[in-house]
Amino acid sequence: MRSTERLTSAAKRRIGYRHGRRLSCPFCICLILLSLFPAGYAAAATGAERLEDYLKGLHTLSSRFDQTTLSADGGRMAKSKGRLYLKRPGKFRWEYDSPIKQIIVADGKRVWLHDLELDQISHQGQAKALSGTPAQLLAAEEPVDRHFKVSPWDGGDEREWVELQPKKADTQVVRIRIGFIGKRLDTLLMEDSFGQLTRISFTGTKRNPRLKDDLFRIDEPTGGEFLQFD
Repeated sequence: MRSTERLTSAAKRRIGYRHGRRLSCPFCICLILLSLFPAGYAAAATGAERLEDYLKGLHTLSSRFDQTTLSADGGRMAKSKGRLYLKRPGKFRWEYDSPIKQIIVADGKRVWLHDLELDQISHQGQAKALSGTPAQLLAAEEPVDRHFKVSPWDGGDEREWVELQPKKADTQVVRIRIGFIGKRLDTLLMEDSFGQLTRISFTGTKRNPRLKDDLFRIDEPTGGEFLQFD
């Protein structure tokens, strides 16, 4: 039977990593960060010019991805893959095909997580889910360089890299590096405040495809659980 709950702090702790932390996972922050850059964003530094060129005229994006996350000590590694859809400003759909089937959707107002294995949907206000993160700071479409130091980075490979470092100290993300090959978004590297390193490789990327509005909506299920975080 379906249940609808407003989660207390204690309930959130019982649910733990799989449902609480995933709603505001650092990579979701990166996705929304990319989706919230205003289309007319003016670069303030040489390193930001490459990013500006890519984002100029970008309204929608679809891509397949492979994600690898290393623990701070390098002893544990998690791999996943799936597909993403992005619609500016502030909307995305992130589908994990393996190892656990999950769908994360931001509709511009709320962030939704559908765990297909547990038949459970969790949701939270988008501003609260991203509170204290770079994406939350960008929600007002303020100039990016007000919150980030943006500069080129030499990765020693064929990619052209842009590095973003939050100016605010208490954020989940320490640095983000975005790699381009020609005009194509190729790789995203991220280090979080726990020392975890995440690498996302993009393939089959399409720029400005026509995306249905249904992609950025999750309806209440007819069965399973429906959990509200705020």
